[in-house]
Amino acid sequence: MSEFALRRPLMNRRYALEVRQQMAWYWQALIIAGSLILGLLVSGTILVVAGVPAGELLNEFVILTLFDAQSLQSVLFQASPLIMVGLAGCLAFRAKFWNLGLEGQMIFGAIGATAITMWDIGSPAIRLPLMMAAAMACGLLWAIAPVLLRLKLQVNEIVSTLMLNYIAINFLLHLMYGAWKDPKDAFPYSPKYESFELLPEFGDGLSMSIPIAIVIALVVLWFINISRAGLYLRFVDKSPQVARSVGVPVAKTILLAVLFSGALAGLAGLMVAAGQEGRLTHSFYVGYGFSGILIAFLARNNPIAATCAALLIATLFVAGRSLQVFYQIPFAMVQLIQAVLVICVASSDFFIRHRIRRVQGGE
Repeated sequence: MSEFALRRPLMNRRYALEVRQQMAWYWQALIIAGSLILGLLVSGTILVVAGVPAGELLNEFVILTLFDAQSLQSVLFQASPLIMVGLAGCLAFRAKFWNLGLEGQMIFGAIGATAITMWDIGSPAIRLPLMMAAAMACGLLWAIAPVLLRLKLQVNEIVSTLMLNYIAINFLLHLMYGAWKDPKDAFPYSPKYESFELLPEFGDGLSMSIPIAIVIALVVLWFINISRAGLYLRFVDKSPQVARSVGVPVAKTILLAVLFSGALAGLAGLMVAAGQEGRLTHSFYVGYGFSGILIAFLARNNPIAATCAALLIATLFVAGRSLQVFYQIPFAMVQLIQAVLVICVASSDFFIRHRIRRVQGGE
């Protein structure tokens, strides 16, 4: 048990910092919620200093974003790929594998889906399912190398996944400025997808990516909480050494979780390319990798909480675009807000894991 003493002048007392053995989930939720509120207050202060009227913050981030039908639709539209990358992060992080290559897996997922369209593989009726399968397969394949390097050679996955991101980005640029460049103009993007290659809409202009994201979130919830592999994953999450000593197939569990993570990141790439852009572009992936890591961190690797965190980040994205238009606030300010939230939630972990106890007496 770690412990240190803080002595008050002229008082015969000391305060000991102790490691908590456990804390009820509702207290953990309360501490995390408090840290988020603190982060939002700090973010609001930054925006006010940057020129946004304090009285307009509630309107911009809540009323005009969540209670306006068109803006709410935009939030849900933006949240779908964010849910995918957030779930991808949750799966890998639960396996103690720090998958920072979500952007690279997204890129190759979108490349795989676009290859189906470029080469006219399959009939129009099955084209979109083939694109989804190709996206998941390519994202999965791009995640194989770092996980095998980690399991076989003990290569740090933080380094390998980040380096693979650069390879994926440059390969994407090679395609966009080369063989897959739209012949109709000089811009770095592929030809437009056909109508049957786009994610369809339903209801009042809602994208099919929304129910897909919800179904995938339920599948991940089942995988983590009910399946045998999920049970093994919980052992690995708590302590890989103990899990190995009681017979849990640690290497296979990590491999399965990381490949599942890569497949979901690849599917997120399809959602952006076929759901938002309508084609493969040179920068469709920007911001999603960091957001996926943030979502998994905020959710503490819980798939339901990750879905809620993705909605929060999507709200920041949509409100951030509004601030760009009306107050000339750079979009980098949204990324700053994300960083503030990360710092606050990281700080909350201290209070979840420790407590300060007053000790009477002293020297």
